[in-house]
Amino acid sequence: MPILEVQNIVKRFGTAEVLKGVSFSLEQGDSLAIIGSSGSGKTTLLRCLNFLEQANEGRIIVRGETLFDASDHILYNDQSIRRKRLHFGLVFQAFHLFPQYTALKNITLARELMAREQADFKQNKKEILEGIQQRGLNLLDQVGLADKRDFYPHQLSGGQQQRVAIARALAMNPDILCFDEPTSALDPELTDEVLRVIRGLAEKNTTMVIVTHEMHFARRVADKVLFMDEGTVVEYGTPEAVFDHPSSERTRRFLERYSEDA
Repeated sequence: MPILEVQNIVKRFGTAEVLKGVSFSLEQGDSLAIIGSSGSGKTTLLRCLNFLEQANEGRIIVRGETLFDASDHILYNDQSIRRKRLHFGLVFQAFHLFPQYTALKNITLARELMAREQADFKQNKKEILEGIQQRGLNLLDQVGLADKRDFYPHQLSGGQQQRVAIARALAMNPDILCFDEPTSALDPELTDEVLRVIRGLAEKNTTMVIVTHEMHFARRVADKVLFMDEGTVVEYGTPEAVFDHPSSERTRRFLERYSEDA
């Protein structure tokens, strides 16, 4: 059974249909790279998966559980949406770290807030908070920033801030880790350090959905590649199939244009 099934997702903003029946599935431990031109619907799709937008049609299923079904016409409240979001970790283009908190606090804050809602928090407060703190330290070490635990975002480079953002998303133990153009705000040197972290996650079989314009990275790291154009899935397959033997003329034109720009 796939860990993620996306079935016929449609999203409209007014009269504009941005997603036009997007469907795909993803296996546990696989990395999916979503590529396509600006305006093709990539980020909107990611936002629908993370419940930052609600699709007008379609279903989202994680581990066999239907998280969203537009045909149910359910009005999701804030609490239910927060619960559904726990299945997905999202790393934004622009980091979105809390400037008033250290790198470590940025990573542990959400877990601490959730822990305080647990029935046994008062009885086991010290043990629970120590566990969250240790998990945060381990994640900082995993992304190569163990020595930056007490640094504030303004004291970190863009690449370091993005690595903290990745650690923050991992701290929630999501089923699927999502990236929205994680290197678009970085210069080439900082891009490499972030891509190394994502590559390391892929080697550990972390299930990921990565919206990216880094074609070489997508070819090397992804298990599957999905090419979107004008809100539709044009091509979906292995990196070898999509990059070396695309079945669609639209895909070929996009890859040729990318090669010319690279």
